[in-house]
Amino acid sequence: MAETHATATATGTTDPVGGALTGKTALVTGGSRGIGAAIVRRLARDGADVAFTYVSAAGEEQVGKVAADVEALGRRALALRADAADPRAVVAAVDRTAQEFGRLDILVNNAGVFPNGPIEEVTTAEVDHTIAVHVRAVFLASQAAARHLPDGSGRIIGIGSTLAERVPFAGVTLYAMSKAALAGLTRGLARDLGPRGITVNVVHPGSTDTDMNPADAADANLQRELTALGRFLHPDDIAATVAHLAGPGGHRITGAAITVDAGANA
Repeated sequence: MAETHATATATGTTDPVGGALTGKTALVTGGSRGIGAAIVRRLARDGADVAFTYVSAAGEEQVGKVAADVEALGRRALALRADAADPRAVVAAVDRTAQEFGRLDILVNNAGVFPNGPIEEVTTAEVDHTIAVHVRAVFLASQAAARHLPDGSGRIIGIGSTLAERVPFAGVTLYAMSKAALAGLTRGLARDLGPRGITVNVVHPGSTDTDMNPADAADANLQRELTALGRFLHPDDIAATVAHLAGPGGHRITGAAITVDAGANA
């Protein structure tokens, strides 16, 4: 697992001191782009120091931009190259975050892949990889984080999908299955960690404008038609819900699946 470390100074910060997450630290898996990057920026804006993982050296320019955005807010950033499909890398990222920042308050399990296509063509390797990223990695990261999260205020937040609840079109069986597993994992962790005052929730985004599912894709209009509001989400919409769960407003929400989908599952 490779790492880059950036420590920000208060000079030039654009975020006022005293945000809802001031003094907190967070780890966001898959935080270099899309929804993950939006979550990193929002948590930093709210006062947290933020570590995030990324998987490919090809994306290191984007990694640098996200880290720089955190720095510009006067927060510390820690970028860790760690493949969510590698169980050792997942645990190491959690432990490294706690070691570098001296604590870990918030874990956001966001890293994901999007397998899709005819069910007849899905390979065993695709099944294993998807489950490794969407299920095993979330379990292992949460297990490792539980050793560091503070009693009374620790937070674990997963990023699922509306496809975990309803599947309006073909070709996403494997993806839907893997995201549906997060519901049971979330409820179980909420019970396991509830006595310590640690909350565990999952946020289910609908169609969100990212490089994995751009709002100008060939099937984008079909996706819009499935929503009550007739529009795609922006990654910031998901980040806002995560920030609420991570902050003081989320201290009595646990074991919940919160859908943010412009009414697609209404």
